[in-house]
Amino acid sequence: MTNSRSGEDAESLWYVAPGRAELRREPVPAPGSGEVLVRALHGAISRGTERLVLAGRVPPSEYARMCGPNMGGDFPFPVKYGYATVGRVEAGPQDLVGSTVFALHPHQSLFVLPASAVRPVPDGVPPRRAVLAPNMETALNATWDAAPGPYGRIAVVGAGVVGALVAWLCGRVSKTQVTLIDVLTSRAALAERLGVGFAVPTDAPRDCDFVFHTSASAAGLATALALAGDEASIVELSWYGAGDVPVPLGGSFHSRRLRLISSQVGKVAPSRRAEFTHGRRLATALDLLAEPTLDALLTDGTPFRDLPQQLPRLLAPEADVLCPVIDY
Repeated sequence: MTNSRSGEDAESLWYVAPGRAELRREPVPAPGSGEVLVRALHGAISRGTERLVLAGRVPPSEYARMCGPNMGGDFPFPVKYGYATVGRVEAGPQDLVGSTVFALHPHQSLFVLPASAVRPVPDGVPPRRAVLAPNMETALNATWDAAPGPYGRIAVVGAGVVGALVAWLCGRVSKTQVTLIDVLTSRAALAERLGVGFAVPTDAPRDCDFVFHTSASAAGLATALALAGDEASIVELSWYGAGDVPVPLGGSFHSRRLRLISSQVGKVAPSRRAEFTHGRRLATALDLLAEPTLDALLTDGTPFRDLPQQLPRLLAPEADVLCPVIDY
């Protein structure tokens, strides 16, 4: 094992009040036995989740479940949040020193974790693209929840990062007809790069066998229900935070025997739970990121020190941004 000097300061991002974040300095100890010291290279912001955190809209009932690994502080504020960091191991077990790893850690420039809590990034996956691992895990879990088969007609409502990854995964199933749906016509180019179809809601195909909803809007959920065929499944991946969301369960919802299914990444999908641990699922997500096409989901990097000022812009609902990348 190699050792780092103790007491080196890190910079970390803290959400401190509605609409406001700041960088704080904190000392980082030398890693102990079985631990690694990781210097961050890149990170990713989860626009949907972190928008709710920044606004203070995490419901009190979800405080415990929303605690991310290695989170600091408490909801609503101040809280050190985030869960996508790729870095280089500077000290720790010899077989890990110098390697690039993914870690579920808040936005922070330098940190110590148990060696078992980091996952080496495969050689074929650039560090910058590896920040998509949590989104790929979410998308992979959702496809397991739905289990679409060959020749299925699939609609994905919401062309954000998770929706785009769901569409890409479904498009890899033999002979499927996949349509990515969004109100932003600019997302048509993204769908083309991912090898799937695109439509605005008014032109979307009907009578789909599977529909995934990721837009986190009542209008998007209504669209998803309208696109489903008889006895189809609608998989809801959106998380709305505090507040109520109207769901149109009148009309033909019951006569068409539709199924509305929630999907969330905290647990491995029941259909794969016997064979996949959380660690194996994360490793699988990282392996799937070897596809260069997925770089289309990444935005230009934001320097970490500029993040407090840039967050309101990056997280604005109307922003035409996919995955905001942090450059340390």
